[in-house]
Amino acid sequence: MSAELTFRQMTVDDIDQVYEIEKLSFTLPWTKESFRHEMESNDHAYYVIAETEEGIVGYCGMWLILDECHITNIAILPQERGKKYGERLMEEVIRVAKSKGAELMTLEARVSNHAAQNLYRKMGFQNGGIRKGYYTDNQEDAIVMWVNFND
Repeated sequence: MSAELTFRQMTVDDIDQVYEIEKLSFTLPWTKESFRHEMESNDHAYYVIAETEEGIVGYCGMWLILDECHITNIAILPQERGKKYGERLMEEVIRVAKSKGAELMTLEARVSNHAAQNLYRKMGFQNGGIRKGYYTDNQEDAIVMWVNFND
């Protein structure tokens, strides 16, 4: 049985832990400065922290602009994957986005990241197109996915 998972809004105090998860999860991690900018200067940014009694196990960032929500990044600690934390985090992010007036949500995923795409499809996302060469580390394409909460 996986540990109890709780959610809350990210703060500046979480940046170091979030950055560690970011580095373990992505070949092109955001910098601490990027996260600080999101927390302090981006009025559209909202980040959700997933944690157990052991600490932060994941996070998801989104930009809320008018009635649209763009997922900027989502990650779960590698050793905590496979416990449905990503799914539960996405459910929470969708709940928060809807509560803030979002009617649409979009994100990009690597075309090779079938696990992520399957999760997003489970959440109602549909394919919306391809961004050629989106990932600068290897020029991999991104699949753009959308969900309309009114459908």
